[in-house]
Amino acid sequence: MSNGFSDHMIKAIRVHQYGGSEELQFEEIPRPQPGEGEVLVRVHSAGVLPIEWKVREGMFKKFRPLTFPYIPGSSLAGIVEEVGPGVTAFTKGQAVFGRTTYGSYSEYALASADFLVPLPVGLTFDEAATISGGATTAWSALFEVGGLEAGERVLIHGAAGGVGLFAVQLAKWRGAEVIVTCGTDNVDYAASLGADVVVDYKQARFEDAAADVDLVLDTVGGETQNRSFEVLKPGGRLISLVSQPSAERAQERGVKAMFSNKLPAVDALSKIAALMADGLVKTHVGAHFQLAEAAKAQDLSQSGHGRGRIVLHLAD
Repeated sequence: MSNGFSDHMIKAIRVHQYGGSEELQFEEIPRPQPGEGEVLVRVHSAGVLPIEWKVREGMFKKFRPLTFPYIPGSSLAGIVEEVGPGVTAFTKGQAVFGRTTYGSYSEYALASADFLVPLPVGLTFDEAATISGGATTAWSALFEVGGLEAGERVLIHGAAGGVGLFAVQLAKWRGAEVIVTCGTDNVDYAASLGADVVVDYKQARFEDAAADVDLVLDTVGGETQNRSFEVLKPGGRLISLVSQPSAERAQERGVKAMFSNKLPAVDALSKIAALMADGLVKTHVGAHFQLAEAAKAQDLSQSGHGRGRIVLHLAD
């Protein structure tokens, strides 16, 4: 754990009570100091994830009550400022990215050395900040939970979203046949990601384009999730990132249905970053905001509209 704070003051976003985006307060706080096994990172970019506005509004307080005030955010990329005792893998001035449990909406953030990896040459801080929580979520759901194999057929809902854009590319990299759904404005974009079949859900039913599917990745929930059971082949898998699918429907159809919230092993960060550095997987930052504009960033995330990932840009 962290061993305290320095006299140096920094800017950060803090939340003092559950509520709307107006609870995201731009404040000055003491800079933390790294404890055993920790790294202090000067944050250049922080990813903005949907779970963050849900946590802020108290959707998980029955299961994970918060201690206020807290700093939101988990995904970060930046430069090592200081290392704590026992840290030998990183040195001051090194570019890194990964995740933190202390909050990344801050000029400086603490992270366990176990949850950071070096930033590959050719990858920007903004690009790296989209990996944890976006690409890693897709990786875990498709490969670690869903067990997607080459030659299988996968249906991915929400292909233009912050998880979907990675899921499409990772599924193609694995060698799967990829069918996706998206809105009218994102049809060309989804096709550019490598999807074999793109269904505009405003114009057509995905059931008419997908059949005998091995794996469905659900990023939408509700009626879309329920209808997705119809396209699965016997023994197929439905993996949802939003809610626990119906066990009864799964039994009726002879398929497996799972909710995925598993964090992948840290080596997934390095694997995904290497794919990106080699140009095999590309990210898309749909919107940049300054740290003081965190409320606008979370409002955009909560709207559910837009393409790609949202990033807080703190430093160049």
